[in-house]
Amino acid sequence: MALPALPKRYHAASIWALYGIVLVPAGWTFYLGATGQLVGNPVKIFEHLLGEWALRLLILTLMISPIRDLFGVNWVRYRRALGLLAFWYVAMHFLAYMILDKRLAFDVIVEDIFKRWFITIGMAAFVALIPLALTSNRFSIRKLGARWGKLHRLIYPVAAAGALHYCLSVKVIGPEQLVYAGLVTVLLVWRLVRPRYMSWKRGKRQLRGRPA
Repeated sequence: MALPALPKRYHAASIWALYGIVLVPAGWTFYLGATGQLVGNPVKIFEHLLGEWALRLLILTLMISPIRDLFGVNWVRYRRALGLLAFWYVAMHFLAYMILDKRLAFDVIVEDIFKRWFITIGMAAFVALIPLALTSNRFSIRKLGARWGKLHRLIYPVAAAGALHYCLSVKVIGPEQLVYAGLVTVLLVWRLVRPRYMSWKRGKRQLRGRPA
């Protein structure tokens, strides 16, 4: 049974709605922290929330193609928005760490980057996301041509680095970390097996189209 398709005239509005909805957790949690309504360490809570949402959005971005390939549901129009939202959450996570947590103590930040592996990995993932965010526009797609697709495959190692960063940032790896790591692993494996699956799918369609 096919899902009902959203009329084309609502596509742009739905993308802007996605931006607005997904940014709500960041804004609301910042408000709660700023007004003293978060129990515990508000800076750490806010910082961790931003990082977790960044990982969720990276996973959702990678899920768009498998959902289309396996179930015929085309949500590709939302992929760029999800990718950009993931970048902004990573950027906010990084800024919360630098400004709210470390208070721009650059000597401490540099020491953390070189001595704490999960921060090293997270920083590398953030740096790798920057060219993806900068080229997430039609002009870059036209200008780069085939190179654009190759560049944006970086999102796979970025997602893997994000999951590893998340797992290493906690003292004990629990079910939540395992779920995220498992989803990223499945998506990476899918990337490897997708060409064979799509070839098999095309062959199956051709057989159906042949006269009996």
